[in-house]
Amino acid sequence: MNRMNPSNADRLARATALWPHVGRERPAFALPAGPGQESVWDYPRPPRLVADGREVVVMAGPLEIARSRRALRLLETASPPGFYLPAQDVRTDRLVPAGGSSHCEWKGEAAYWSVPLADGGLLGRVAWSYAHPLAPYEALAGHFGFYPQHLECFVDGLPVQPQPGGFYAGWITPEVVGPFKGGPGSGGW
Repeated sequence: MNRMNPSNADRLARATALWPHVGRERPAFALPAGPGQESVWDYPRPPRLVADGREVVVMAGPLEIARSRRALRLLETASPPGFYLPAQDVRTDRLVPAGGSSHCEWKGEAAYWSVPLADGGLLGRVAWSYAHPLAPYEALAGHFGFYPQHLECFVDGLPVQPQPGGFYAGWITPEVVGPFKGGPGSGGW
């Protein structure tokens, strides 16, 4: 996306050193990728952002939250891709700020968003965004990520399966194979 300054390169190198798997070689337990598939064990760490022109749709029950052909996919070792959609393709009028924040060693401070429902309920903290993402992830500014654990998400009409566990928000689609970080025994991945 852009060139890194030395302090940013140092930050990324320190964060990378925390992980045993960084996409340079597949571990013995990685599933083989078939034709047209990607192994999440080939994804890099630090993660890489790539443009994705497939149609991505996010639903909260019957309510369409987002529809885009301008997604950014975040590819990180051991995780299914995360999809980030530009605010112009998101019904931001259907999102309300949620409390709290989190810090990603790669992308920086995330703010969370909830979806109010017509029946008065609330789908809490189902989306997030980075107002000021760290380099080299500045392209994420003005984009929203969504948890497929709490929303119905589709890529080119195919339903997305959520990444195991409740913390990570990877989107499992037929073209990615794991195993995926987030399930039991994967804490050190």
